Amino acid sequence: ETKSSKSKKKSSAGSASMFQTSGDKDKDKKTKKKAKAEESDDSESEKEEKSKKKKGKGKKKKERSPSPEIEFDDLEKFVMQPAPQGTTIKCRVTRDQRGMDKSLYPLYYFHLDNEQKTFLLAGRKRKKSATSNYLISIDATDLSRGGENFVGKLRSNLMGTKFTVFDNALNPERALPDLSNARQELAGIIYETNVLGMKGPRRMTVVIPGMDKNNERVPLRPRNDCDGLLLRHQNRRTDNLIELRNKTPVWNEDTASHVLNFNGRVTQASIKNFQIVHNKDLDYIVMQFGRIADDIFTLDFNYPLCAVQAFAIALSSFDGKIACE
Repeated sequence: ETKSSKSKKKSSAGSASMFQTSGDKDKDKKTKKKAKAEESDDSESEKEEKSKKKKGKGKKKKERSPSPEIEFDDLEKFVMQPAPQGTTIKCRVTRDQRGMDKSLYPLYYFHLDNEQKTFLLAGRKRKKSATSNYLISIDATDLSRGGENFVGKLRSNLMGTKFTVFDNALNPERALPDLSNARQELAGIIYETNVLGMKGPRRMTVVIPGMDKNNERVPLRPRNDCDGLLLRHQNRRTDNLIELRNKTPVWNEDTASHVLNFNGRVTQASIKNFQIVHNKDLDYIVMQFGRIADDIFTLDFNYPLCAVQAFAIALSSFDGKIACE
């Protein structure tokens, strides 16, 4: 499907206000004027690109577009920061199942999808945990809970249908009374249970903290599980929260399957393929994930997600969900 450049520009320009918490939307009127100016500049360059493409038509086979040039000095800081507005960070997730216990506890690696294959994160399911528990590290060789490279974790409920993503700070029980050094909840992921056992695509809801007027994540440090993202969402306490959902796939009669338009970034059918959107703008893809080989997946994410949130959402999709399938 081809969409006009204007609709894409509008969705990226409006993305800031869509994810801001209540009370932080006043400055939008100013940014809209700037967005219009940028739109006119960009449209000229896009016209030039289109004319170049027409000239070279039929010579090259279309390839997956790589990630834009992204530079950072501090990896830990980068993976926790929201993606820059207007930039899709294109990555890939590789699953390593080689070895005696890796079929049960695979290693997952998260790289930028560029020529250098810049390493971002690694994750692994912890052994001897009552529920699914994944550690996320900025070092591919150090996946220990006590290591200095530990940046976050993903924890599920007993059924494997609800997940919470934490950063690497302290448990509230061991933190200071004012919770200033307590861990933050970065995301809650809810998979809809398939009670009837009907075949079809998974349904998921992702809840993340809202963004402030400076486009930074509002810190959420619950004192206990009763004040966490999942309970707040369940009780409709949605202040400072953003609710995202997977985009509903369309049934294709020719292939007899549910399909989504991944613009060439996904090449194989899988129950794990999904796109995450906000209800206010279904064309703005916050995150998309899909298979390109048996153990290789593309993962692209946009503002307001950060790399740790996106990688954790992907890890939750790998976890076995008997109740959802």
